[in-house]
Amino acid sequence: MSTRPEPAPDPWAHVVTLVAGLAHEIKNPLSTIALNLQLLLEDWQRDASTPRERRTLKRIQVLQRETTRLVGLLEDFLRYARTLHASPQPCDVNRLVQEVLDFIAPQAARQKIRIRTVFAPDLPTIQADPKLLKQALLNIVINAEEAMPDGGELIVQTAPADGLVRIEVTDTGVGIPEHHRSKIFNLYFTTKQDGSGIGLCTTRRILELHGGTIALESEVGKGTHITIQLPLAPPGHHPAGAAP
Repeated sequence: MSTRPEPAPDPWAHVVTLVAGLAHEIKNPLSTIALNLQLLLEDWQRDASTPRERRTLKRIQVLQRETTRLVGLLEDFLRYARTLHASPQPCDVNRLVQEVLDFIAPQAARQKIRIRTVFAPDLPTIQADPKLLKQALLNIVINAEEAMPDGGELIVQTAPADGLVRIEVTDTGVGIPEHHRSKIFNLYFTTKQDGSGIGLCTTRRILELHGGTIALESEVGKGTHITIQLPLAPPGHHPAGAAP
């Protein structure tokens, strides 16, 4: 009887665990500081009449804003560092994609973004974790929306592809410069002033957990095209009743 070798331990897993623990320990007192700064800010806003008091109020506002930003950054990191466990179940990809688009539709309408879908009617059902897959897709379409501040078109297509399911997301936004494209899925890489650089990295992580891939093409001034390919089942997954 042959035995399968044990997978090599991930050298970064221990580091990620340590950093996540440190981030958690920092987040708790930082949240308390942010809350107290908010209370202090409310007190000073009621009675800041002299130039000195107004200068103090402005400094408190800066401290409160930056502390809140750091708390948000730590929360994003902790979500990323959390071990992902997929719970695969039969998923209708067309339906799942439509639910994501329904969620972002009000904001798209406010930005004058037209959403167009081209769904393959014969798309096979896949085994995937619907919550994780929705999170991955939501990160992509939100980025597409943000790339079209003055309106545009968001096109989402699905199709079967040689035992895989393909999802394509195209926007007519500002596009991504060539020197940024290779880094767009890297942790903490962002071109947004208030971005965390975690969303698209998390998306890639979720797709890889499902045995999928993600690819990006973009042209400045014309838009971005993202292609996702997912297998019908994640690696090592055997539906109930199926032989391993």
